Amino acid sequence: MTERVVLAYSGGLDTSVAIGWIGAETGAEVIALAVDVGQGGEDLEVIRQRALACGAVEAIVVDAREEFATSFVAPAIKANALYMDRYPLISSLSRPIIVKHLVAAAREHGADAIAHGCTGKGNDQVRFEVGVMALAPNLRVLAPVRDSGMTRDKAIAFAEERGLPIDVTKKSPYSIDQNLWGRTAECGILEDPWAQPPEDVFVYTADPTVARTPDEVTISFTDGVPTALDGRQLPLVDLIAELNRRAGAHGVGRIDMIEDRLVGIKSREIYECPAAITLLTAHRDLEDLTLERDLARFKRGIDQRWGELVYDGLWYSPLKAALDAFVDSASAGVSGDVRIRLAGGVAQVVGRRSPHSLYDH
Repeated sequence: MTERVVLAYSGGLDTSVAIGWIGAETGAEVIALAVDVGQGGEDLEVIRQRALACGAVEAIVVDAREEFATSFVAPAIKANALYMDRYPLISSLSRPIIVKHLVAAAREHGADAIAHGCTGKGNDQVRFEVGVMALAPNLRVLAPVRDSGMTRDKAIAFAEERGLPIDVTKKSPYSIDQNLWGRTAECGILEDPWAQPPEDVFVYTADPTVARTPDEVTISFTDGVPTALDGRQLPLVDLIAELNRRAGAHGVGRIDMIEDRLVGIKSREIYECPAAITLLTAHRDLEDLTLERDLARFKRGIDQRWGELVYDGLWYSPLKAALDAFVDSASAGVSGDVRIRLAGGVAQVVGRRSPHSLYDH
């Protein structure tokens, strides 16, 4: 019999309803855990209070923005992580850090199960469950939305019946996930791969077809990790936030792709990742200047495999740990400056220099 469950809580309809559903179906106490990975939106204290009002016995909020940037995004930059050569692992990167905090909370509060609000058609159910099994194989995993067949209508009825404090009228036509590294949108009209995305899909990026004065930014790297913008040393979390604004203002980082999901279906995805595309473009260029040819050739294959592992939810796998060691070794000396011109939806490298440059005029 499950007695205590730690639920990955977003503050939205599904996970709010899941608190009551888990209690009703299993009799367990629910501890709600919300993790801030730079997704913006509602204040975390508001989300915490909502979890308590929906019936959680405890609600925990974790500000993990800095940890997310340094321990999850930085390795992705060093590995030039682009799934299918296009997608910079936005949701895939945030799931393992959320799993890590779920497991820590379960241990701290004596819970014997973890729950998530994923449906049965997405990748995230696998990322959560495989991550938990890797870190804490003794914990059970509950998936109330998937396993109860909880449609939106059922969730709204459940919320109204129990008087849960959630605004169920606010309905975006899109399913959104966002964090410091970017924003994803799907559903609605986007499910038709022939339909052009309406401009209201985009939040992180301005229309790239509108003429603006170009912006130029110099990004400094130390051993493969961005450390400064235009000569100003910045913590990675702040550097990414500033680049999201500056590159986003020029429409950089819009991606519209048909993606091969881990669960065996193709899905149409819209991504906005201004900082990610700018930093990955700059990093790859600096590697071209500083990496020896055979190492550079081999690393391209490693980078692709690294991205596939993370996409597939295998952040805590032995192979990923071994590839990390290679990437860290290869990144030593990938230091220097890359000058990037931001204009018309493109982050274009216009200059690069390094004390470890292998280019000889």
